[in-house]
Amino acid sequence: MSSNTEAQESRGDLFKWAIVVLLVAAGVVGNNYFSAESLLYRLIAVLVLAIAAVFVALQTVKGKAFFTLAKEAKAEIRRVVWPTRQETVQTTLIVLAVVIFMSLVLWGVDSLLGWIVSAVIG
Repeated sequence: MSSNTEAQESRGDLFKWAIVVLLVAAGVVGNNYFSAESLLYRLIAVLVLAIAAVFVALQTVKGKAFFTLAKEAKAEIRRVVWPTRQETVQTTLIVLAVVIFMSLVLWGVDSLLGWIVSAVIG
């Protein structure tokens, strides 16, 4: 019985995804076909079709899973402890100092190797 339910869901989802593809295609083709019309009207039409496509996509199993993932990610972002301004400035200065130091080291090694190669080649 479980496989029958899954087959029914996959057919329904396949139909819903086909509708999503048709809505997106209608937006692209319609925007191109009505290129002589006002940009405002074309924008409104594309937005309406995009909202309809997202609504239909969210009705599928994968769409619901994506929506759940997005809600959980938003909740997780709220729990992040963000650095203070002072910590950010200090970290940035440390990174800049290391980058400058490493660039000078690499420049020195490159110059040394260039000098050695020039001396060998003549």
